[in-house]
Amino acid sequence: MGIPSAPPQLSQRAITSTDIVSRLERIPTSGWHVRTRAIVGIATFFDAFDALTLAFVLPSLIRTWHLLPGQAALLLSAGFLGQLVGAFSFGGLAERYGRIPTLVLSVAIFSFASLLCAAANGFAMLLVFRAVQGVGLGGEVPVAATYINELTKSHGRGRFILLYEIIFPVGLVFAGLLGTWIVPTFGWRYMFLIGALPAIPTLLMTRLLPESPRWLLAKGKLTEAQKVVEKIETAVSKNGARPLPPVRPLETVVAQPPTHGRKRFGAELFSPFYRWRTLVIWMLWFCSAFVVYGLVSWLPTIYSTVFHVPLRDALLFSLTANLAGLVGTLACALLIDRTGRRPWFVAAFICAGCSLAALATHANSLSAVVAIASISYFFVNSTALALYVYTPECYPTRIRALGTSIGTGWQRIASIFSPLIVGSLLMNSAVSAVFWLYCAAAVAGAIVSLFTTETAGRTLEELSP
Repeated sequence: MGIPSAPPQLSQRAITSTDIVSRLERIPTSGWHVRTRAIVGIATFFDAFDALTLAFVLPSLIRTWHLLPGQAALLLSAGFLGQLVGAFSFGGLAERYGRIPTLVLSVAIFSFASLLCAAANGFAMLLVFRAVQGVGLGGEVPVAATYINELTKSHGRGRFILLYEIIFPVGLVFAGLLGTWIVPTFGWRYMFLIGALPAIPTLLMTRLLPESPRWLLAKGKLTEAQKVVEKIETAVSKNGARPLPPVRPLETVVAQPPTHGRKRFGAELFSPFYRWRTLVIWMLWFCSAFVVYGLVSWLPTIYSTVFHVPLRDALLFSLTANLAGLVGTLACALLIDRTGRRPWFVAAFICAGCSLAALATHANSLSAVVAIASISYFFVNSTALALYVYTPECYPTRIRALGTSIGTGWQRIASIFSPLIVGSLLMNSAVSAVFWLYCAAAVAGAIVSLFTTETAGRTLEELSP
């Protein structure tokens, strides 16, 4: 089968950016999309694996290196500080050089740094290598989410992207499963060695994945964008049982790239149209991450040091929360296109806040903490993954990767401060104070969610001119 030609009504005139996006929107979800999602998902899987690795090796490091709670908190925060640098840096690179080259670079950095972490022979060395690893981690996830978002049609976009994002909690669960076996049996270094494996799929990215056609259009590369869409149409037509549906003109004209002048770096994020969206997104990322990363990072240590359970049991108890988070993300993926973004955020944050309040009042019971922490994580983890759908939807292609990366930067800021604050509370207060703090963050997230823009079922161009 040859490459599908442009529809008759388009072949009689010069094809525009709007025509190309219309063709992209008519392509049904297919095996090609699933394969693309899987290739990018391999890197995201190990991103999640590496993000949780330290949480599972930390109890062992505390005993081996005799670390104080403050030093443990610094190790956790160092990775998130690197992620903050990566989030702010790689968004600009993705806007300038493209989505695929930026993804490859970020994966290479965190894979190599993971090997360095495995070779660390002391606290200071691991602190530095963990920060370097964070740079790659912080750059990969938002750019990957932007890339998948730009390839997906508006109908069912939330479900498709979240089924991709589920690979992140799967990576967390996988890290938990391996951590409960590898750390006590072989030692903590092997966890970082496994984290270096995503260097392999970088070759698949460069060979099998096309550049985002929406990014090419934003750069004025209309011919290249048309060729990418034609390749996708050909691949989908070969694998599908039915011909592609007809092209339906977009209600919104796709903006052409500017011919002169450029706005200052990031300035458009605070232009009148996008200012409120940006502030809401930043606050949502902060509230969600403060709870998510606080729980997932500190639960193994809380079980081990506060309740004095054996290391293997502490890791197993923490795994229950990761499993609950995976189920919560799956529920979100199946329902968020039906409920809409705003109702899901509000309901999930409220439920998380209520369960965290219950957790604070039962903080002296190990069984209650294991059960209620898992319930809390079920709800709040879904907000973190849903933000990877919502944030790219709120910006135009010319600043989408930048806006998404800086949004996740606030996730990293929360991730830096959460371990430090919790470490201080564990030293000076009862563990219930930690859970009350998480409850307050969840309630704040519910309030902010009321001001979100509903994006379900609308094209990216319609949402963000």
